[in-house]
Amino acid sequence: MDIKLSGKKILVTGGAGFIGSNLCEVLLEKKNTVVCLDNFSTGKRENIEPLKENPNFTLINGDIRCLEDCMLAASGVDYILHQAALGSVPRSIKDPITTNDVNVTGFLNMLVAARDNNVKRFVFAASSSTYGDSESLPKVEDVIGKPLSPYAVTKYVNELYADVFGKTYGLETIGLRYFNVFGRKQDANGAYAAVIPKFVNQFMNLESPIVNGDGTFSRDFTYIDNVIQANLLSLVADKEAANEIYNVAFGDRNTLIDLCDSLKGFLSNYNPKIKDVEVVFGPNRIGDIPHSHADISKAKKLLNYNPKFSLKEGLKESIDWYWENLNK
Repeated sequence: MDIKLSGKKILVTGGAGFIGSNLCEVLLEKKNTVVCLDNFSTGKRENIEPLKENPNFTLINGDIRCLEDCMLAASGVDYILHQAALGSVPRSIKDPITTNDVNVTGFLNMLVAARDNNVKRFVFAASSSTYGDSESLPKVEDVIGKPLSPYAVTKYVNELYADVFGKTYGLETIGLRYFNVFGRKQDANGAYAAVIPKFVNQFMNLESPIVNGDGTFSRDFTYIDNVIQANLLSLVADKEAANEIYNVAFGDRNTLIDLCDSLKGFLSNYNPKIKDVEVVFGPNRIGDIPHSHADISKAKKLLNYNPKFSLKEGLKESIDWYWENLNK
């Protein structure tokens, strides 16, 4: 990834999580100093274990709901990549209060910490869930509907707060609306596991994955390296690109049936029996958006974003990791 970014001090919140730990790794490879803030509620210590030996890596075991932790972590940093959040639409429906505490109060704490520590730019993980009940395709940044879950509400509130901090305090922010990110270091276990590692795990165990609905719902699946590229570009982009929201995706869509067929094809190279595993169809899930397909022209124009990995290319890259790590 040929993006010139070195010699900076960068805070990654949620740095032990799936996306955060991948960002920490790449930033260190590029000779930056990295501070990781995580409370390990969803992040995993093994994700950052190899990084601890690097003298340019600092771990702060703290919570974004605590302003003191945020202020400590943001002290002296040039940039913040804010990845910390409580993800999952179903979890937010089950427990909206905790989701709001982490995603709204925690986000506001980080904005205040960024402002008070004179951070140059605050880049944050927004979400495609913000498009809500809007049926227009592809999804364009300034056309959204009403949120369909408490999680979606919190991620939209993040965008509103970032906009206000830009206008009121002059803080440079960039929001990246992620679309169904997948790849190495992604957790396949737990009630709220993302669909790709969850299905991979089930196929490997010769279990039938349960697809919500009839399988025709579609998603713009986005490989982790595309997301890393967007984050790094957001840090080095011109001032004109700041205080904006961008879609981060590949710019294509695949149905859940397409996804299952691709997974079976790749995984059957390891175990031919996987080809015969049937997919089970269940009821639609509350809060789910039927179709997700991003228009990425704004990110291409203002950030020079150029995603390299389609769903199949991303699966090709990550299936070895899934097989080795989910088989333990």
